[in-house]
Amino acid sequence: HVQLVESGGGSVQAGGSLRLSCAISGSSYSRYSRYCMGWFRQAPGKQREGIAVIDMDGKTSYTDPVKGRFTISQDNAKNTLHLQMSSLKSEDTAMYYCAADLVYCDCSDGNCYSTPPDYRGQGTQVTVS
Repeated sequence: HVQLVESGGGSVQAGGSLRLSCAISGSSYSRYSRYCMGWFRQAPGKQREGIAVIDMDGKTSYTDPVKGRFTISQDNAKNTLHLQMSSLKSEDTAMYYCAADLVYCDCSDGNCYSTPPDYRGQGTQVTVS
């Protein structure tokens, strides 16, 4: 089992920045586990949208809507995941979820998290006005 707890969401004006964090724990997770970590978001009435993934080797990938504006990172102990968001737009408004999955390790084709990940957190709201 993997437990994920997001934090750092809030309200920000367009053009601003936010940094999301995700605390990772659980009996199935360690820094040597094979889970790829990432973020997806979901706005009311819209489908799940993958954002970014960092794989077991630290390689990162992003979907086109956030490429160049968002940065995913993980601390050395691999127990905290971050998403630095810059140049935020109103269309970035959504609930943001941290995710752990054994399959979704690349977002560059735009298909990451097209199905529910193995584990996700409870989400943190980001509102851009």
